[in-house]
Amino acid sequence: MSWALVVHSPGEPPKLVEWSPPAPRPGEVLVAVTAAPITPLDLLCASGTSYFGLPEMPYVPGVQGIGTANGRTCWFPTTAGMRPGDGSMAATVAVPERDLVPLPDGADPVLTAALGLSAVAAYLALTWRGELAAGEQVIVLGGGGVVGQSAIQLARLAGARRVVAGSHSVGGRARAAAAGADAVVALDTADVDELARRFESELDGRADLLLDPLFGVPAAAAARALRPGGRWVNLGGAAGETGPVTSSLLRSRSLRLLGYTNNELTPEQRADAVAVIASHVADGTLTVAHESCAPHDVRAAWAGHAAGTAPLRTVLVPNG
Repeated sequence: MSWALVVHSPGEPPKLVEWSPPAPRPGEVLVAVTAAPITPLDLLCASGTSYFGLPEMPYVPGVQGIGTANGRTCWFPTTAGMRPGDGSMAATVAVPERDLVPLPDGADPVLTAALGLSAVAAYLALTWRGELAAGEQVIVLGGGGVVGQSAIQLARLAGARRVVAGSHSVGGRARAAAAGADAVVALDTADVDELARRFESELDGRADLLLDPLFGVPAAAAARALRPGGRWVNLGGAAGETGPVTSSLLRSRSLRLLGYTNNELTPEQRADAVAVIASHVADGTLTVAHESCAPHDVRAAWAGHAAGTAPLRTVLVPNG
């Protein structure tokens, strides 16, 4: 017998249990897990409230991870919580061999796991959907989160001349500043006019691109700081599924409002983006605030993330 973290009922943190190692199907390989992050998607799927529906339970959560297979250290995805099957929060997991993305030498497995698909979303929302060009100004909302911290650094690497972040909490603003934001706006009011003034005061003119994992009031305010023809890429609704966005703003500025989700990526797009993220980890140009935990501590860490009291990305490290 081996071990796994298992979700037995919706909304409950996973329990550490004895678990039989999986039997790989044709085309799959066994991966020995070395790092697996607790992500918002894991929490959403396990809650039973996601648009994927209620998962078959019990199941092992973890939509991504780092592990070793056939002597290589690789990043891998799973469909745990979205389709029947188990995920990365176990000693071993069976993964289609075609989905493995080898890590370059020097890419720290725990940091790469902490960044993972959140950094992929930031990278592709900026460069693919957002068409970020060197010399442009970028607003990054949720700057203290993993997507936000990644986006600040990746915008810099892409040649942005000024990056202004926004964050609700003091800790989030500190993390955004540490990630390299030129200025960080406090999102501590629901006054759209006031927030818009704050963003405008920190920019050199108007912004070209808004990266928005929040929506709601913060996005409505930040959008007012965009130039005519500016791009607004939404990839989440952490501050609200609706917001006070006016038709006149969209029309008068000819703004481009674009949606982004990792779920629409082809396996090749995802693998290429993971490789870019891992290369930045290896050369020391991309990082994120994170913490590690052992298997027996995952239940408490999971509960903290579900309650919104865990500020850092937590990564399960079986042998850490």
